[in-house]
Amino acid sequence: MQFRRNLVLGALASAALLACGSALAAFPEKAITIVVPTAAGGANDAMARVIGQAMSVALKQPVIVDNKAGANGAIASEFVMRAPADGYTLMLGYIATHAMNPALQKLRYDPVKDFEPVGMVGSSATLMVVSPSVKASNAKELVAYIKANPNQVSYASAGNGTAPHFAAEMFKLSTGTTMLHVPYKGSAPAVTDTIGGQTQVMFPSLFTAMPYVKGGKLKAIGVAGSKRSPLMPDVPTLKEQGVDNVDVSQWYAIFAPAKTPKAVIEQLNKALNDALADKTVIKKLEDHGAEVETMSTEQMRTFVQQEQVKWKKVVQAAKLTAD
Repeated sequence: MQFRRNLVLGALASAALLACGSALAAFPEKAITIVVPTAAGGANDAMARVIGQAMSVALKQPVIVDNKAGANGAIASEFVMRAPADGYTLMLGYIATHAMNPALQKLRYDPVKDFEPVGMVGSSATLMVVSPSVKASNAKELVAYIKANPNQVSYASAGNGTAPHFAAEMFKLSTGTTMLHVPYKGSAPAVTDTIGGQTQVMFPSLFTAMPYVKGGKLKAIGVAGSKRSPLMPDVPTLKEQGVDNVDVSQWYAIFAPAKTPKAVIEQLNKALNDALADKTVIKKLEDHGAEVETMSTEQMRTFVQQEQVKWKKVVQAAKLTAD
């Protein structure tokens, strides 16, 4: 009797393992969704669509982009965190959702514990830009302009805890200037109002800003980074212009919910890295000011942990708050 029972249990266990292996081998069997934490039309959205289209070829399934803007990326992050851990719901996380905002305030998700890193997409320099109406063409002139117009200059951000917010506050600290913060639900509406003059200053990614700078709708003041961008070599860094400690490189990566099977994560990582090796994809991202960079899942996990430490130190040093 015991022998028969063990035989039956063994058969059931084998069947379960075979079924699990079959399910993993068959992945993906349906469309995959990449959730974007910002509104349509911004840098994150454009990047997700380029990546999604390329990954769909490798995975032989449609990859859909779903924008879930709000709460500075927390809505999208919590949605993906709670999604089934099966590889069909992913997130285009970035420096704000998985480093800056968690360093700034207590959130209902943990950027390390609640997600499985799929891989890095790339990074983009941060560019300081102003509305065409601002009478300044470099950092020195802008600082003088802000000081000459107290309480009249405002800066736009994609929300509290985002790169444009951190960069602007670091600029204020470095230059001793005062600007009013106007947070938006994503970079697209923030850029629109800066172009229109409702806000005067912004620190968008080069990916976001470059088309508008080239089109004459925004003026580039300087790169908030350690080096000039090869895509805009005539724009000096802020450091070259005497403004120190404003170094913000904006990175983008793909994440899945925690406990997504390792085999699925590895398959997604390969599809992502294959997409990022495509010359057409590289050109599309570079045309918008983003530099492609790939990582293994473990490298990505370590990177996110390091970013947490880095930006917590910045929050403490600059005395930043979410208000």
